[in-house]
Amino acid sequence: MRVRRFLTVLSVLVGLLGVSMAPTVALAGAPVPGGDSLTGGAPKPPPPAPAPVIPTLEAVRAAHHPGFDRLVFQFRGGLPQRHDVRYVPVVIADGSGEPVPLAGDAFLHVVFSPAVGHDDAGHGTFGPPRRTTALPQIIQVATAGDFEAVLSFGVGLARRTPFRVFTLNNPSRVVIDVTTPFRTVTVRDYFLFKPAFDSGHQPYVRPVRRPVIPPAVGHGALQRLFAGPTNAEFAAGLRFVASGATGFTNLSVSNGIARVRLTGGCSSGGSTFTIANEIFPTLKQFPTVRWVKIFDPAGHTERPSGNTDSIPECLEP
Repeated sequence: MRVRRFLTVLSVLVGLLGVSMAPTVALAGAPVPGGDSLTGGAPKPPPPAPAPVIPTLEAVRAAHHPGFDRLVFQFRGGLPQRHDVRYVPVVIADGSGEPVPLAGDAFLHVVFSPAVGHDDAGHGTFGPPRRTTALPQIIQVATAGDFEAVLSFGVGLARRTPFRVFTLNNPSRVVIDVTTPFRTVTVRDYFLFKPAFDSGHQPYVRPVRRPVIPPAVGHGALQRLFAGPTNAEFAAGLRFVASGATGFTNLSVSNGIARVRLTGGCSSGGSTFTIANEIFPTLKQFPTVRWVKIFDPAGHTERPSGNTDSIPECLEP
C-alpha cells in the first residue's frame, strides 16, 4: 500500500517537472540542434569569398597610324576599374616623389587602378620599364610606379597635341591615340656600337634614323639622342653613353658653330668614349654646323671661342 502511494506521488512530481521517464535512444547520424551533424560541435563558418583578381599588365605596344601614334596597354585578368591620362609639366615617380627622366617637350601621366605590372615573385610582366620608340610623336614610355595596386607611367612626346583614350576587350586593352598634326623630317642620331668599341675597330658609332619636327631639327636630333636606342637597337649592340648628363639646354647655331650645354651631370668616367663622340656627328650632319662646342652644366668648355670643336674638362679621360 505504501509502495503504491509512493509511486503515485512520484508520478505526480514527474508530471509537474515535465521530465519523461521513457528511455532515451541515441540515433546514429541524428543532428544535434545548432551543431554539426557529424561532430556535434559548433556550425562551420562559410568558406571565404575568393580574392578579387587584380588586372596584370602583360604588354605595352606603340605604333604609328595615319594622323596619330597609338599606345596600347594590354592586361590579363580584365580591365582596371579606373584609368587616368592627362598632361603634366613633369612626371613624378610614385613613392619617391622624384621626377621621372623622359625625353620630350610634352608629357602624359598614365595611371591604372587597381592594376599591377609584376608577378608574385616581383618580376616585371610587361617587358623593360623604359622603352624608346622611333615614332613621330611618342618618344619614350617609362614606368613611374607599381605598388599598392596602382600602376603608373610617364610618356614623353615630341609635342603637346590632342589625344583620346578608349578600351577594348578580348584581350583587355587601354588605348591612347595621340594626334600627329605636323610634318616630320628624318635625321640621324649616332650611338656607340659596343661590339666595335670592345674590339677596337673604328668607327665606334653607328647612325639610326629618327623623325623630328622642323625647323628645330637640331633640337629634335639631340632630344632623340638622349632618349637612347630602341629595344631592337639595344639588342643589336647600340648604346647611349650619357657621361652623367640627363639632358641638354641652350642649343644655338651661329657662324657654323653649334653650342650646347649639358644638364644633370658631366663625367667621362675615365673613358676615351663620351657623350661628345655622339653629339659631334649628330649635330655635324646639318650643313649649317661645322664645329661643335659642348659646355658642362656650369657653362664651361675648354675652347669657348674660335673655329674649333670643344669639350668641357669633365669629358676628358
